Amino acid sequence: MADEDGIVRWFEADPRGILPLDAFHIPHDLKRILKQNRFRVTLNRSFEEVIRACADRPEPTWISDEIVQAYIQLHKAGYAHSVEAWYGDRLAGGLYGVALGAAFFGESMFHRQRDAGKVALVHLVYWLRKCDFQLLDIQMVTDVLRRFGAVHISKQEYLHRLQQAIFLQRRLQAVPIDWKEELAPKS
Repeated sequence: MADEDGIVRWFEADPRGILPLDAFHIPHDLKRILKQNRFRVTLNRSFEEVIRACADRPEPTWISDEIVQAYIQLHKAGYAHSVEAWYGDRLAGGLYGVALGAAFFGESMFHRQRDAGKVALVHLVYWLRKCDFQLLDIQMVTDVLRRFGAVHISKQEYLHRLQQAIFLQRRLQAVPIDWKEELAPKS
């Protein structure tokens, strides 16, 4: 992360925030929005625009120009990915992160329209599950992410889960989703 002076430093969260893929919860109000298909969601369509939107904040951000350039290179190498939520032709929200093995490291999320970033997150989790990923690292648990089931785990537990996931071969892919069917009550 870049600090307030733009100097890139190494930070290690302990405890670590994760979103357990098997216990991910979609809040009720967001289920309604997903069923309405308000947003069209894509994978890796507009990586640079997403990371720059994540960096464009009124408060100080850890996403410096140096970080942006590094992640663009990671994206070109196939490691960094973006999920975009579109409202018409307008990028309304999204997120980006890095995939290594069966682990996805979520870096940042933004929205220009209410719920767009959350819709991108739900799609990411669905795709990670379908592609048999094992770990979704979010570093820090926020109030927003807590609503989806985010939890803290110890550094020791995190390193154990990371060790299990990192050497598996996985490839993140966008899978079509019919939210009306996916969210229909199961009998």
